[in-house]
Amino acid sequence: MLRVLHSVSNMARAGIETMLMNYYREMDRSQIQFDFLANKPAPGEYDEEIRRMGGRVFVSPGLNPLHFPKYKRFVADLVHHAPEIKIVHAHNEAMGYYALKSAEDAGVRVRIAHAHNTQIIRDYKYPLKLICKQLLPGAATDYWSCGRDAGIYYYGEKRWRESGFILRNAINVSRFAFRQEERDRLRRLHDLDGCFVIGHVGRFNVQKNHSRLLDIFAQIAKTDPDARLVLIGVGELEQSVKEKAVAMGVQEKTLFLGQMADVSGWYHAMDCFVLPSLFEGLPVVGIEAQAAGLPCFFSDRITDEVLLSPGAHRIPLQAEDPQWAKEILAARHSAAERMQGVDIVRRAGYDIHVEARKLQEIYLSMAERAYSETKRQS
Repeated sequence: MLRVLHSVSNMARAGIETMLMNYYREMDRSQIQFDFLANKPAPGEYDEEIRRMGGRVFVSPGLNPLHFPKYKRFVADLVHHAPEIKIVHAHNEAMGYYALKSAEDAGVRVRIAHAHNTQIIRDYKYPLKLICKQLLPGAATDYWSCGRDAGIYYYGEKRWRESGFILRNAINVSRFAFRQEERDRLRRLHDLDGCFVIGHVGRFNVQKNHSRLLDIFAQIAKTDPDARLVLIGVGELEQSVKEKAVAMGVQEKTLFLGQMADVSGWYHAMDCFVLPSLFEGLPVVGIEAQAAGLPCFFSDRITDEVLLSPGAHRIPLQAEDPQWAKEILAARHSAAERMQGVDIVRRAGYDIHVEARKLQEIYLSMAERAYSETKRQS
């Protein structure tokens, strides 16, 4: 059996991790198993499911330059005691250099760098991340991305054009097929009947730009007093966003629903989906929302590859709030057929049942390639 070691922050319920679980659930696990190198000590919501499916979660010493020698020894020991791990697949953006360089030194022949974003957050690790970004391509053997723009950002246009590969952020499309009864149930439960419900799913961090979303919503609420904003997710900025909602006087119109194991029902309860991110690769939630047949409004900092349906739009991030509000409010009168979303997303190539089979064959062929190279050199 081939085992693939995925380097992640931890297996919390977030975009990259959800994408990995979508693929993992569809693998023929008699042929391929996933293991996870968690680089944060906090347990993830997916850990127990991973173990039930036969996967393993290994907690590393952490992505700290002072711990790099210890980190490399950890990975070397892990690979030595699990020789069935033939592929290391890193999802840590620039910091994926740690896992890939350690795997290279440990003798792992297939090392995949996977880009998921088009920018690096400017936090205290920003200078280190810039260095790791420069070193990342040299530690990888394969250059993957969720979309074109993220690939070019991390690997450069020439390398991306010559050897880049897009692994689509595929989903279980049928789970998001519009269900009127679920829409009606949730809207009754949360007193949303007759309301224009604007939805957002995402972690409360700088990238997702919740503060701007509140500004846009406040503008919408001036025109439509029955507008409501539904926010699903958790994160370090959640409290500050709640405080801003109070300061703006829209707290009674805003639902903070926290983290959910299954958000599919809420897409049906929404009337449109808004993602004014500062930067993104290709967000999984954007694919889910379109599968549910929702009109979607993305900032122009999100790649145009996310536009799968006629009801998906990009608005310049620098556009004034009234322009955002005007375009979003027009969705109240859109004639979008919610049931068409599934077919649109499936035809665009985001059906996990199809894409997982492709990924399985790619992993197996990569392992065979590495085996052949080893034989030639022995």
